[in-house]
Amino acid sequence: MADGQSVALDTSPPSPPLVRYLGRTDYRHTWCEMIDFTAARSELTRDELWCCEHSPVLTLGQAGKVEHLLADLGIPLVNTDRGGQITYHGPGQVVIYLLLDLGRRRLKVRELVSAIEQAVIDLLAGHGVCAERHGGAPGVYVGSAKIAALGLRVRKSCTYHGVSLNVDMDLSPFAAINPCGYPGLPVTQTRDLGVAMTPAAAATALAGHLVAQLESKQ
Repeated sequence: MADGQSVALDTSPPSPPLVRYLGRTDYRHTWCEMIDFTAARSELTRDELWCCEHSPVLTLGQAGKVEHLLADLGIPLVNTDRGGQITYHGPGQVVIYLLLDLGRRRLKVRELVSAIEQAVIDLLAGHGVCAERHGGAPGVYVGSAKIAALGLRVRKSCTYHGVSLNVDMDLSPFAAINPCGYPGLPVTQTRDLGVAMTPAAAATALAGHLVAQLESKQ
């Protein structure tokens, strides 16, 4: 570089995340794909949101305690690398994985968690359901019942894993665990709250709210 020559820094905001709809997927397979995507990222890699449903599976967070599994239902248990304790994924539950470069977005993890929760709260408010946060217990609640859970992993300022929203599913497997590590925590879903929304419609709507939240931070 010649003396006195300067290079203009790119200060433009990142592009909105690319939203992908994966349909029904195997949890382990999708998890491995998230790891590979994150490891292969460069400064030019566009952020993505992956929307899917999973075949029945229990997942235990990195610091999770297996004693929060109360009964063997014959459902696979996967020890994963996200934060949080134990949860259940199954058909009729929308899962959105957030593959984001926090450094490029100038976002802190706590800000991202708040944005994810707000996206769910805004989605439900649009259907007349009042949802809220509970201090010290990440996720979204309607009254005392949990309707959305979240857990993230951050590697070199990039995130994967994300949020699950109960829409129209069999909730009975939650009775075999302490959801998110809380004994007796009730869970609910949009169908039981009178919201007529398919999982596919919920995925599209929630992805839209997530993008809006992320873009509002730029």
